[in-house]
Amino acid sequence: MSDRSDLLITADELAAALNAADGRRVRLLDVRWRLDAPDGRPAYLAGHIPGAVYVDLDMQLAKKGDARQGRHPLPPIEQFERDARAWGIDDGDRVVVYDDLGNMSAARAWWLLRYGGFHDVRMLDGGLRAWLASGRELESGPVHPAPGTVSLSYGHLPVVSMDEALHVAHHGILLDARAPERYRGETEPIDPRAGHIPGARNTPTTANVDESGRFLDAGSLRERFEAAGVTEDIQVATYCGSGVTAAHNAAALMIAGLRPALYPGSWSQWSQHADRPVATGDEPAEDEQHDVLRGE
Repeated sequence: MSDRSDLLITADELAAALNAADGRRVRLLDVRWRLDAPDGRPAYLAGHIPGAVYVDLDMQLAKKGDARQGRHPLPPIEQFERDARAWGIDDGDRVVVYDDLGNMSAARAWWLLRYGGFHDVRMLDGGLRAWLASGRELESGPVHPAPGTVSLSYGHLPVVSMDEALHVAHHGILLDARAPERYRGETEPIDPRAGHIPGARNTPTTANVDESGRFLDAGSLRERFEAAGVTEDIQVATYCGSGVTAAHNAAALMIAGLRPALYPGSWSQWSQHADRPVATGDEPAEDEQHDVLRGE
């Protein structure tokens, strides 16, 4: 079971690790991306934590192709390992990821590295804002590290498929990490159908952090997810629009002491399949969930 120190690092802790004399190198990954501004490279070039390498979420943390797989299907392991080596990562390194969005995008890199078997990776709690608030400087321009030699293999964190996600929704707890208005189907800015997977419960990922973008404490997160029906003895999985912020929800669940699965295809895959049921409105009552399960 993970705790906060396994997943997160503070700005002060990062600065100390960068200056540590233990011989272990820290590789920094800048994963700035957002739905309305997917190319974070200009912001990265203008100023980033010294030594950080830019990671292109769309091109390096996903593999675009058939729309029926979703907007951000997982990249093939060969591609991901090649890119991780291009970021300069060796097997014995420490890796710290960050963004300027409360780790909403950086969590994708954190989760994918963990899924690939690289365990010494943490998110900078509070992201770039926390680094700047600590009084530390940025540098500009690109960073081109020497190629690394890291070896990766998928399967080190639990995932669910499209079929398994619906099963979890009715036999466990499936959490939808999107904004409430998208969950309810009131608006859908990018995917072909509005609504949510029947039986899913809404826990917007933005509520995982405080005003500064730092994750809430374990107890507060635990209370939040327990209010949605999550317990230690029930299967839980999470999804979002395309599998990006679902990784943030997964991290919050792990901080709370739980072991979630992630549905990588998320709503962007589900909504592409006309044969898949869609629910709208607020969370269904328990009897309505069972009606959907029976196909009524």
